[in-house]
Amino acid sequence: MENLDLKQMSAMVDIIAEEKGLPKETVLNVIEQAIAAAWRKDNGDRDMNVRAVLNTKTGEADVFVSREVIEDEVGYNPSTEIPLKEAGKGKKLGDIVEEKHKVTSFGRVAAMTAKQVVVQRLREAENDAVLTAFEDKVGTIVTGTVSRVESKLIRVDLGRATGIMPRSEQIDGEHYSVGSRIKVYIKNIERGDRGAQLILSRGSAEFIECLFRQEVPELDNGTVEIRGIAREAGRRTKIAVMSTVPGIDPVGTFVGGRGIRVQAVMNEIGEREKIDVITWSDNPSEYIREALSPAEINKVEIDGKKAKVIVSPEQQSIAIGKQGQNVRLASKLTGFEIDIELQAAAKKKKKQNVEDSLLSAIEETAEEE
Repeated sequence: MENLDLKQMSAMVDIIAEEKGLPKETVLNVIEQAIAAAWRKDNGDRDMNVRAVLNTKTGEADVFVSREVIEDEVGYNPSTEIPLKEAGKGKKLGDIVEEKHKVTSFGRVAAMTAKQVVVQRLREAENDAVLTAFEDKVGTIVTGTVSRVESKLIRVDLGRATGIMPRSEQIDGEHYSVGSRIKVYIKNIERGDRGAQLILSRGSAEFIECLFRQEVPELDNGTVEIRGIAREAGRRTKIAVMSTVPGIDPVGTFVGGRGIRVQAVMNEIGEREKIDVITWSDNPSEYIREALSPAEINKVEIDGKKAKVIVSPEQQSIAIGKQGQNVRLASKLTGFEIDIELQAAAKKKKKQNVEDSLLSAIEETAEEE
């Protein structure tokens, strides 16, 4: 490839497209990028905006260098800008001027650059094509094999493609070893400058929902529904459920006989993470009571999106939970800012308010006299 035989490259477009399973246009675009990179290596610098056009019939190529028209007598970058007086007739500030160059041959270094670009871009194009085939699997659970464990992410081999599971999508405290088989939720496909990337998750609320969908067939026929999930992966999950059919116990449906269904989900995510299945309610007060289970609530006072929850002293630590986890998840699940207040403190506050009112009344009476 030292002389970058353009006719040979033109003839290879169809062959490469067939071998790689890629559209002909994609392969042609890759080769044109390689030609542009090689020309820039021999004739310009990396700042230049260069594009190449390859005629696959004749095997000839043209390179176009784009420069923006700027004011005269101003400092400029000749690689990307051109003064107005040199731009040609009819050009104005901000216009793009393209200079055409015929491609003939390249030096050895430029040819090697072109080869590297072709290999890299074809690999990226293949990866994009494979991941596109996974688009219909986004939002589902698949089984893969851990292929590499890195400090910030886990690479999982899914057969035709490899996905990554960032630390934020992992279950806290879960150990991953190369070669182990794991279930992962396909969260999305991120596309960037370095190509497409399959993002996987085990720590998301969606992973929990999918696991329950595998265990609770009533979700498919609409008998029961999931109305919300709040999760701290590896620690605790709260899931709010409801029934659309009178007489059906939604919590019992999700838990299953002798807890078999919820246990199947816990077996997948690990016994360290507890799951609270609660009944959803369109009554905010009732919903908050359920969300704070297993704590027993004396009273709930709603004020906008804030909720003051009154509990007895012995229920305070249960309502708040270890390191505030229970009230934090309940707040996330219900959408209310929840404040836990002791019954005794509430009574004292109420008594104080009454005393203040009486004192004010006495003072007002004295002033009138």
